[in-house]
Amino acid sequence: MKPDFSQVYQPEADTDLLLKTAMKEAGPTDRVLEVGAGSGIIAGALMGSVSLVVATDINPHAAICTKQRGVEVVRTDLMAGICGIFDLVIFNPPYLPTTPKERIDDWLEYALDGGADGTNVIRRFAGMVSEVMAPSGRLLVLVSSLNPLHRVQEAFTENHLIPFIVATARTEDETLYVLRITHDLHCMRCEKKD
Repeated sequence: MKPDFSQVYQPEADTDLLLKTAMKEAGPTDRVLEVGAGSGIIAGALMGSVSLVVATDINPHAAICTKQRGVEVVRTDLMAGICGIFDLVIFNPPYLPTTPKERIDDWLEYALDGGADGTNVIRRFAGMVSEVMAPSGRLLVLVSSLNPLHRVQEAFTENHLIPFIVATARTEDETLYVLRITHDLHCMRCEKKD
C-alpha cells in the first residue's frame, strides 16, 4: 500500500515542542514507545540515541510513513496488544474538541478528533498507559489550551500518575504544554500491600 500523505498528520508546532522535550528527556538506555506516531518524526529522531524505539498508530498511512523512517511500528489503537515495558512513552493525542457534525470520517480524523471537550482519547489513554510504562518510567504528553488543562491532569491523577508541566509554547490561537508524567510510587506501594 502506498501511503496517502494527505491522510497523515503533518508536523506542526505541537510536534516540534514534543520533539524538543523528548530529545532532552530520552536517555541512551531508554526503551521508548511513541503512541500515535503520525508522520514518525519523533520516533525517527530518537532512533540511534536510545536503546529501542517502537511506535504505534491506528492509521495505516501513518504506520507506513513511520516505518519508512526505520522505526518498528505496530498498527493498533493506542497501545492495544503491546506487551513490552517502556522507560519513556510519548503521546501527541488528538485533542481538538469535535462535535459529531464536524467529523469527516477519514484516517486523518484519528489524529485530530478529541471528542466533545477534546479529552476523550486522552482519558482512555490515561487508563491504559500504566500497563506499558516501567515503574520508574516517564510519559510525555502534548496538551493544548483548547482542552481544560485541569481535566487532562485529573485523567492522569485518577490513574495514580503525577503530571507536571515541563514545556510550553504559544501559537497564534493556543498555548501548548508538554506534561511529564510519572507513576505515583506511594500509590504503587499501597497497592502491593493489599
